[in-house]
Amino acid sequence: MERIETHGSVIFLHANRAYKLKRAVAFAELDFLSLESRKNACEAELLLNRRTAPTLYLSLCPINRQANGQLALNGCGPAVDWLVVMRRFAQDRLFDRMAVEGRLTEPMMEQLGAEIARFHANAPITPSYGHIPDLYEEIEKNHREMSRYPPILDFATVTAIAHTSRTLLESLTGCLEDRRREGRVRRCHGDMRLANICLLDGQPTLFDGIEFSDRLSCIDVLYDLAFVLMDLQHHGLNRLGARLLSSYLNHSDVQEDCKPLAFFLSLRAATRSFSLAGAALRHADPAKRYEKKEKAVQLMHQALSYLHGENPILNHLAMSEAVSYT
Repeated sequence: MERIETHGSVIFLHANRAYKLKRAVAFAELDFLSLESRKNACEAELLLNRRTAPTLYLSLCPINRQANGQLALNGCGPAVDWLVVMRRFAQDRLFDRMAVEGRLTEPMMEQLGAEIARFHANAPITPSYGHIPDLYEEIEKNHREMSRYPPILDFATVTAIAHTSRTLLESLTGCLEDRRREGRVRRCHGDMRLANICLLDGQPTLFDGIEFSDRLSCIDVLYDLAFVLMDLQHHGLNRLGARLLSSYLNHSDVQEDCKPLAFFLSLRAATRSFSLAGAALRHADPAKRYEKKEKAVQLMHQALSYLHGENPILNHLAMSEAVSYT
């Protein structure tokens, strides 16, 4: 049996199944300390992720303590914890691995863009979220977290990201409030990076969406999309990012305005930057630690570049559209 650990879960891989156990932990956005909270989170994960991966998320399974004291799945006796039972897939089908190995293709991006557009079109509208103060808080949270890692993330650059983000958000206030009122803030995936997309039965499939925080998942649809676009650029795949964005816009149920996209891309890059900086300091392997530090620094600069109008994906999209009309 293989075991994969994350900050909030432990996944056990056995035969053709994956069993996901919530850790009894609490963080800023997550509280799994009680058995009830873990069961509720498992139920929510199953419900929410079946929207995009119905054949991947199979069932909820109790871990029972039997009369002889032994633990059993779906056994007799009281439940001591709960599992999300999933269909197992090959790890080389994960899009982050495929990106590194050069196995992502334009047809995959075309399919993925259409799937994300379909998902967003059917996602419930959540107008009580996505207000301007919420976005200011995202800027401040990123600033606080990035400032915790001065040995890795440069103070001047971190400060510039926060300052420029505030200025840009002020200029986007009207646009973003219009989008919220028009129903563009919805119950989205919330963590749509390449590591949470796989090729399942030949189709790009979103999985592992956020179930534990409405604040993180009830967001502008472009903010949701921004994570995977930012991730593709980080891997140097601007052409594929442009194809994904083009497909998404072509399949969207409304005429999307990309004006706030640079702001959202910057937020995503900054969030990923401090996450990797923290992971670098925790990692025991010097080579892995160095790799994560390098990525954290790259993402910090990527976050600032978006705010200065540098957007290779949009530029590539504009160039490809110009060519198609000539």
